Amino acid sequence: MDALHTDLYQLTMAAGYFHRGMTSRVATCELFVRRLPKHRRFLVAMGLDRVVRYLEGLRFTDEQIAYLSAIPALADAMTPAFCSYLRSFRFHGDAWAVPEGTVFFPNEPLLRVTAPLIEAQLIETFALSAINYATAIASKAARVVLAAGDAGVMEFGTRRAHPEAAIDAARAAYAVGCVGTSNVEAGMRFGIPVLGTAAHMWTMAHPTEEAAFESYVAVFPSAAILLIDTYDTLVGAARAAAIARDKLKGVRLDSGDLGALSVAVRRILDAAGCASAKIVASGDLNEHRIAELRRAGAPIDLYGVGTDLVTSIDAPSLGGVYKLVEIGDVEPGVAGERTPIAKFSEGKATLPGAHQVHRFHDQAGKLARDVIALDSEPLGAGAEPLLAPVMKRGARVAPPEGLDAIRARVREQLGALPEAMRRIDDDPAPGAAFAVELSPQLGALVETVRARVVAGAR
Repeated sequence: MDALHTDLYQLTMAAGYFHRGMTSRVATCELFVRRLPKHRRFLVAMGLDRVVRYLEGLRFTDEQIAYLSAIPALADAMTPAFCSYLRSFRFHGDAWAVPEGTVFFPNEPLLRVTAPLIEAQLIETFALSAINYATAIASKAARVVLAAGDAGVMEFGTRRAHPEAAIDAARAAYAVGCVGTSNVEAGMRFGIPVLGTAAHMWTMAHPTEEAAFESYVAVFPSAAILLIDTYDTLVGAARAAAIARDKLKGVRLDSGDLGALSVAVRRILDAAGCASAKIVASGDLNEHRIAELRRAGAPIDLYGVGTDLVTSIDAPSLGGVYKLVEIGDVEPGVAGERTPIAKFSEGKATLPGAHQVHRFHDQAGKLARDVIALDSEPLGAGAEPLLAPVMKRGARVAPPEGLDAIRARVREQLGALPEAMRRIDDDPAPGAAFAVELSPQLGALVETVRARVVAGAR
């Protein structure tokens, strides 16, 4: 039912292929990121399951077809035959993907699709939309989690994103290591722990801060985390400890000098017998601010991160692209000859042929290098292929992967990053420490295809 979540030119090209007799052609397309965003040394793949769910349910309704027939740019092509084709449209192709939570680098395909040309064309926009956003957020969240170390990170950004984007952001953030989200819908959909207390409005709606704290503890005696900075943070800390006593699970700081205040609040809580109460900090936090607080020894147990995370504020868009890499007349899933295709535009060149990414680790288990090779090209011992089949002839090959498995993969992969790549400072040359190579066969194919297309252009 997401068939119209696309750009118009996908539909004009689909109609063109249909009317020019190209429906029997089979295309292989790959989705990849050309270059790392500023301040990034790596990316974390996310959003792939959403794409598979989209491919499973892709349909055109009669209402949608009627709407398309009324679009001037499409009207000439919306013949009864093409409308009938759309009415029976399904995705019949094969797909391979890098599992969600995998660390990856520029030019490495995240998704490879082999399908009838029209099907491969129509899915481009949705695939890019889902993967670009979720991967950008996952990659930002990974930096925040790395900065927090053994402290927890809560995703608090729902109010700073579109409602549906906020749900995807919550899933991505939890998948890479956040301990939970404030988004209740995301909690219900994906089983993510839902976290939150009360806002300043709760305190201001009561005649006194003491009354606000007493009321909150009365309603939530087993989950009392009190927001203490509405008026005076240190006075609020003392009041929270005196009122909640052994029921006090924690306090939240949302303003001021979080480093100095957390130290003072910790002393107040410990002196009042609330040593087990946690300190939660929020308020315009990001990985750099969290790293500063930790270097200063701030006794903060949990960080709530919102705006900077769900907008990936320092790199708010990811330049993922989806490109044709080979074309032929062979049915998906059937061995046969296909023609490798590539672009050679300056700054936008692509790699011909269907690809696999092989990962190599050093003796200490750290990432050593990646090699992009032709899908049919074996690389021998020590090579770990990253892309795995996810769909065969339009159907899933395995049930959806749970978030616990994705979280475990992220922990393993972040742990395998060389220390220089785990840094979160603003490196002017991010990613330079990690090598992504082309295999000899792929390098030779690039030159063969270049010679062929250049000769054909003359």
